[in-house]
Amino acid sequence: MQRLSKPLVFILILLLGFAVLAGCGGSSTTTAPAASTTTGGTNGTLTYGMSGLYKPFNFVKNGQLIGFDVEIGKALAEKMGMTPNPVTNPWETIIEGLQAKKYDCIIGSMAITAERSKAVNFTDPYYRSGAQIFVSIDNTTVTGPDSLRGQNIGVVKASTFKDIAVTLTDPSKVVTYSSDVIALQDLLTGRTAAVICDAVVGYSAINADHLKIKPVGNPLYVDKMGIAVRKDEPALLANLNTALAAIIADGTYNKISLKWLGRNILGQ
Repeated sequence: MQRLSKPLVFILILLLGFAVLAGCGGSSTTTAPAASTTTGGTNGTLTYGMSGLYKPFNFVKNGQLIGFDVEIGKALAEKMGMTPNPVTNPWETIIEGLQAKKYDCIIGSMAITAERSKAVNFTDPYYRSGAQIFVSIDNTTVTGPDSLRGQNIGVVKASTFKDIAVTLTDPSKVVTYSSDVIALQDLLTGRTAAVICDAVVGYSAINADHLKIKPVGNPLYVDKMGIAVRKDEPALLANLNTALAAIIADGTYNKISLKWLGRNILGQ
């Protein structure tokens, strides 16, 4: 057998070394897991969704997403050792966005209902509030739910308020909006006779925004608001409940509630 020259042997060794390194690099690239964008992944971020149109709970001011829900989410993320990342999504598709993993959970003042519980799991309630009828300040014809038959009622799309509105007037008389703020402002145009929305939202529009509207009668019912989590995320659900209990116990919750709502709304 012909003996190879030393230079040729050296070149062959180099080529073999490059082939081995390339093989290792290819294996690493194809088998390494991609960084997750959801809770429990590798990035340590809690991304939570909301409409961004629900003042004072979540809304945009000067380009910043702020409000009660935003700060509750930040406090929960910090207790969990994660980075908070609030994002917005249209309310009517917010559960679909959660199922599509656009965010890890919904911290957006979502009422806990039997129908929604078929699609998602809810944490313990993080506040309670009532559904209230509001009318323009000079309205004297609407005196309560019994006087709404045949009247136009404004509500937010895909909300529990829409569900009750269709029982109080003709379904064709229910006018839907993208946000409560727009619905309440539209009362002054006369397009609707009344708006059904969260009591806190309506009172905020009166006190903070000086909107010329008024409540009528007692709350129609009381909702418990929960944080929605995908059905296949039991660990996240447990962690959020633990963090929620912690921020209530150490006073963080009370501080946030007083800042945005003037009172503690956990058990109202």
